Amino acid sequence: MSTEELAERFRPVFERIAGGAVDRERQRRLPREEVGWLRDAGFGAIRVPQRFGGAGARLDELFGLLVELGEADSNLPQALRPHVLFVEEQLRQPPSAAREEWLRLVAGGALVGNAISERGPHEVGRLNTRLSEKDGRPVLNGTKFYATGGLFADWLTVRAERAPGELVVARVPANAAGLVQRDDWDGFGQRTTASGTVEFTDVEVDPAHVVPWDRGPGPHTALAQLVLLASLVGVARAAARDATGFVRQRRRSYSHASAPLPKDDPLVQQVVGKIHSAAFAAQATLEAAVASVHRAQEGAQADVIAAEDDVAKAQVAIAEAVLRATAELFEVGGSSVVSEARQLDRHWRNARTLTVHNPLIYKARAVGDHAINDALPVFGWTTGAPA
Repeated sequence: MSTEELAERFRPVFERIAGGAVDRERQRRLPREEVGWLRDAGFGAIRVPQRFGGAGARLDELFGLLVELGEADSNLPQALRPHVLFVEEQLRQPPSAAREEWLRLVAGGALVGNAISERGPHEVGRLNTRLSEKDGRPVLNGTKFYATGGLFADWLTVRAERAPGELVVARVPANAAGLVQRDDWDGFGQRTTASGTVEFTDVEVDPAHVVPWDRGPGPHTALAQLVLLASLVGVARAAARDATGFVRQRRRSYSHASAPLPKDDPLVQQVVGKIHSAAFAAQATLEAAVASVHRAQEGAQADVIAAEDDVAKAQVAIAEAVLRATAELFEVGGSSVVSEARQLDRHWRNARTLTVHNPLIYKARAVGDHAINDALPVFGWTTGAPA
């Protein structure tokens, strides 16, 4: 399937999603129906090889579509982020019956969410969620938060501790007995990603669905960040679109303005031009980072290191450009630009929320350390408190 054929397949769905974005934001309504549209169109299987029932798209095609989806609603690429990473992980695995089974499940419409992070007190490198044995069966017990996309998923990828300091990844059905999900994410942006709480009470786990958590060098971390960057680029494109639309229809101006109509005012034109330029630069930067990760998937260890560094640089550059653009959006008009009915503030709120994932200060420092000291990027990390 060509790039244009892929786009033609999904753009009508993106348009429907965009049509309800403002109402979903105002009502804080989870896009369950919209995720269903994407599932039915085969969006979750874009990268699955055609022999297993997917579209067999390239990595750059996937991220091009994620940007367009992010322009329609930036919550959705982030909500599908765990699923994207799961598929990419399966594609990196050597051929096996288990790999084929997962890929065929995805091609059939299955979606995968995650339950990785915790808010409770625990040491760095440790977790409170435990995988233990009960009556000779592996079971999960614990509480997770920031479980992005879990309420839309059929399976959850769960990180847990099996022995002190031994972290594993388990996959369980989202409807498993003893598993409870709550939509209690209270961030001021990305409100409808379903990034809330998941509780596990003696949730049985198939031993075949447990693997060690690999913290070694690889493309996984870079790919995880790229999905967030695709959402950010989508935010920038949506801000540029909305700035243009607002100015085109606006009739009111000021006695001391540079033109009778805002659309002819060179100062207003300059603001809109800067927002469009930021969106263009952000997308070009993302595309360069995606190309670097593609080389890493096919190349040597040096390519993996370069890709992680490139994605970190892209994160810093894109975040700064998009945050600035979404703030400047409000310079195109008077008080009406902050109307709740327009929800234009969602662009800045969503961008600000996306940019606090994997904090920029540590990414910028890692880039500098690599440039000065040839230090390795951080490929896997945990959060927590001192002992």
